[in-house]
Amino acid sequence: MESFLNWYLATWLGQHVSPEVSVFLVSLLPLIEERGGLVLASMLKIPLKRALLPCVIGNILPIPFILFFIKKLLHWMSSHKMGRLAAWIENKAEKNRPKIEKYGFWGLALFVGIPLPGTGAWTGSLVAAVFDMDLKKASISILIGVALAAVIMSVFSYGLLGTVIS
Repeated sequence: MESFLNWYLATWLGQHVSPEVSVFLVSLLPLIEERGGLVLASMLKIPLKRALLPCVIGNILPIPFILFFIKKLLHWMSSHKMGRLAAWIENKAEKNRPKIEKYGFWGLALFVGIPLPGTGAWTGSLVAAVFDMDLKKASISILIGVALAAVIMSVFSYGLLGTVIS
């Protein structure tokens, strides 16, 4: 992830926008999300107090769109020669079903909050939408997960990683 963030900054983004906007935009990206935004913020030496809000907002912003529109998008993709991609996305959600269903509300929060590959707000929102979870409960659960991820990644990025980089 660090090499991607270095490339991203060096080739384009860092030349055109502020460091805070850079971490916001990185936090919007699927798979990278808030985790990558906080790592990038620590690499750019942005104080945690200034980095946290753009990272969290960037991670939260896509959630309602995914919850409300992903099923329609997947249906559209299936009927417009993108069936393989739609099936891959649905299979990714299905693969994560046992992790989420085993613990329900808190399972989704932990799935979103524990920074492991393939987890996060994007995937959690996808899973919640595909499984027709209650939108209010799913949204609250995902927001708790985003907060948990912010705490974990702040400690990692500004504590452990900050010590290694310094």
